[in-house]
Amino acid sequence: MTSKQATAGVVSREQLTALTVDALCALGLNRSDATDAATILVLADLFGLRTHGTSRIESYGERLRIGGINPTPSFNVEQVAPALYRLDGDNGVGPLVGFRALEVAMKAARSNGIACVFVRGSNHFGPVSPYSYIAAQQGFASIIGSNATTTIAPWGGTDARLGNSPVGFGVPNPDGRPFILDMAISVAARAKIRNALKRGESIPSTWATDAHGKPTTDPKAALDGFLLPIGGHKGYGLALIVDLLAGLLSGAAYLTHVKSWVDDPEQPQNLGHFYILIDTAKLGNSEWLASRMTDYAAILHGSAPADPDAPVLVPGEIELNQYDRQLAEGINIGAEQLAMLEATAVGKF
Repeated sequence: MTSKQATAGVVSREQLTALTVDALCALGLNRSDATDAATILVLADLFGLRTHGTSRIESYGERLRIGGINPTPSFNVEQVAPALYRLDGDNGVGPLVGFRALEVAMKAARSNGIACVFVRGSNHFGPVSPYSYIAAQQGFASIIGSNATTTIAPWGGTDARLGNSPVGFGVPNPDGRPFILDMAISVAARAKIRNALKRGESIPSTWATDAHGKPTTDPKAALDGFLLPIGGHKGYGLALIVDLLAGLLSGAAYLTHVKSWVDDPEQPQNLGHFYILIDTAKLGNSEWLASRMTDYAAILHGSAPADPDAPVLVPGEIELNQYDRQLAEGINIGAEQLAMLEATAVGKF
């Protein structure tokens, strides 16, 4: 990258990875753990998911400094059945806990054809798509989810009782791009609302309600209120299922038992995740899968678009387009975020 690009907040993958590792080390992680966590956060930025990428170093750092997150966790992995595992993250940084759980799941699925890992004792682990992508690159189809701090009211309720729990799905393609669907249960993430507030912009009325449960276009009122789930009562039900798997069955906190990293930053959140992986090599050879995946995408892409400027896309296509472009041209994280990372890396933020 040129000095002009760096000043504008555009950095190479290698530069961003090194800077993120240094920042996490400065916050107390050892270099091996920091490298694993950085893998997830940098992939998020490569996919264009800046609200859930290396920008999270700022909020992670706030909690690491006051003891809300353990910088040096000791992971406990328990095999409870041939393909079923539990992992205790010891209140580590979420992307590190998530990365280690993914490693356990891939190894177990390679041996058994399928594996499930339930995680407790974790924190915000970034977006799902980096985990799905890593799994897909190794030939695994995946279903991955996490619970979250309460931001959504029960359908028909007037206070926050469940989180905007993300869930993702991935299917590999040996000869092309994997299919990756990464979705939160709300219409929009709180990070997008916070960004709108910072920019002084309004938000669509379909994103959130105010504290009285009324739809609002005011981002401040939305942050004081509740997120709206996708699909109304169906989204509410899906959020509950993700929380039941990630929180209740894992032994982690669930619903209102999850601590808020904003209101109680010094307290462990005890978030839970789940990883369900399928080794597609056990179902057929790579040529078989590649042929079917290529045909699958062609059927969808073959649909004439209603808007000529908006062709039909398959899940993950936008993120992977961003990945290819930013890998070649540099990752645009913005000058402000770059300055934050640089300051954190030398212990001045």
